[in-house]
Amino acid sequence: MSGFSVTSRSSSKAGQPWYGRRGFDEWSLGAILTLGIIGLFICVVLPIYTLLSKSVENKDGDFIGLANFVQFFETPSLFSSISNSLFIALLSTVIVTSLAFLTAYGISRTRIPFKGLFRIVLVLPILAPSLLPAISLVYLFGNQGILKDVLMGASIYGPIGIVIGSCFWTFPHALMIMLTALANTDARLYESAEVLGASPMRTFFTITLPAAKYGIISVAFVVFTLVITDFGVPKVIGGQFNVLATDIYKQVIGQQNFEMGATVSMILLLPAILTFITDRWLQRRQSALLTSRAVPWTPPIRKVVDKAFFALMIVVCVVILGVIAMAVYASLVTFWPYNQTLSFKNYNFDLMDGGGWDSYWNSIQLATYTALIGTGFIFFQSYLVEKLAGFKLLKWFFHLFAILPLAVPGLVLGLAYIFFFNAPNNPLNGIYGTMTILVVCTISHFYTVCHLTATTALKQIDSEFESVSASLKVPQIVTFWRVSLPVCMPAVLDIASYLFVNAMTTVSAVVFLYSYNTSLASVAVLNMDDAGDIAPAAAMAVMIMLTCMVARLVHWLLGNVILKHTQHWRQR
Repeated sequence: MSGFSVTSRSSSKAGQPWYGRRGFDEWSLGAILTLGIIGLFICVVLPIYTLLSKSVENKDGDFIGLANFVQFFETPSLFSSISNSLFIALLSTVIVTSLAFLTAYGISRTRIPFKGLFRIVLVLPILAPSLLPAISLVYLFGNQGILKDVLMGASIYGPIGIVIGSCFWTFPHALMIMLTALANTDARLYESAEVLGASPMRTFFTITLPAAKYGIISVAFVVFTLVITDFGVPKVIGGQFNVLATDIYKQVIGQQNFEMGATVSMILLLPAILTFITDRWLQRRQSALLTSRAVPWTPPIRKVVDKAFFALMIVVCVVILGVIAMAVYASLVTFWPYNQTLSFKNYNFDLMDGGGWDSYWNSIQLATYTALIGTGFIFFQSYLVEKLAGFKLLKWFFHLFAILPLAVPGLVLGLAYIFFFNAPNNPLNGIYGTMTILVVCTISHFYTVCHLTATTALKQIDSEFESVSASLKVPQIVTFWRVSLPVCMPAVLDIASYLFVNAMTTVSAVVFLYSYNTSLASVAVLNMDDAGDIAPAAAMAVMIMLTCMVARLVHWLLGNVILKHTQHWRQR
């Protein structure tokens, strides 16, 4: 009977005019999707367009074409930043990609012990702001560092320090992608290679490496984009070695030359967009590596290989823990290097220039608002894109706007927000300098990863749920609340945790947008370092890292307590 009723209902709609073919439920959800598109258009597209407009204008707002770009390329000190940025990004990409592949291979393709412990230690840098390794390197290899003689006269203030710091904070991002690329393989391929007498080296280059090539390429693009757009590391430890990201900061903050800042931003935007487009094109060419007949592969015992990778893991973990421990130790030393008595003097932030405890609590507030508002908005809009019937054109535009932030560096987006929201004729001008604009910018900056996470989880739910609900005349919002949301709760918690941690650690996206009343902990680290209070800056960076650790612990507890009550269906 239900099948007959659905058919008769659909046939009865065929003769209705266009405005009567959809029910109120679908139109209301379509209206919400439209509002989401408008929101992304205002928060992402219009600011970038405004930035582009500023780059072809002079200080009076007159159109001057490419004159600003010509001036940039004719200024040797500015033009050298391009080659410096490319050099740093390429070198860091080669180092991080190689190291991430080796460590991921050791975790997924060997029989080494303590894999779980290694995975925890290797991703610790993702919980710290990029400023932390830079500050730690100053205490390790700086002019008064405890290991300054290791560099044999070379200075840590410059390309060496930038590369080491960039490799440290981008490594966890590369490792997580590489672990996914090496996670699955078909044992039949290795068995065939063994039967045919292929050597281990030949098997590696003909089976293992080709299977992971798209993961390797994705890692290279991600690391290259992160490094070339990073602002924190070169600002703290770059010295006189200029890169594009620091040039933008100097032009805007130091010289108040907003037009040239916009010009440099557009130049910085180009490599990010090119790497993004290339990565998307390569992902479309990727084919499935596992079939329904695939046999899981268990790594064999290879004593020499296992010992070598175990030693590698220990070395990498010691380096990571050493950098973090140095920052913690520096934050507790009373007065480096003359009075190394341990105390909490450096944590008295209210007595320091550049930031106080208010900055820390502002960051907590920003991270909480970003996690709550961002998770709710992103997941529900992703649900509408995936599960709402019809509205194909709206969905296409929404997905386009949702993917765009991935190609926009945080520093560029922050500067674009200045030009757009600070315009006197903008009706949204009132949010400039408030916590609201910081929340909006942070959500927009990290929107893409969360959107892709949500859509990936929603794709795993059969659309039959919505079809059955429609046949039973159950509103789709009820289906979302009772079915889709509980099923996707692990992904929802992952999105919330991702937004919270990134809101705590981000510097580039908010460095142009904070006001006296909304100073943030990550910006306070930068300001205290500028003021010469390096130890308090290390202390604030440690506080950020500890807060992110607590957030990850809460995420783990929620995943093990709350999900047990909502995920019974996963257990047989």
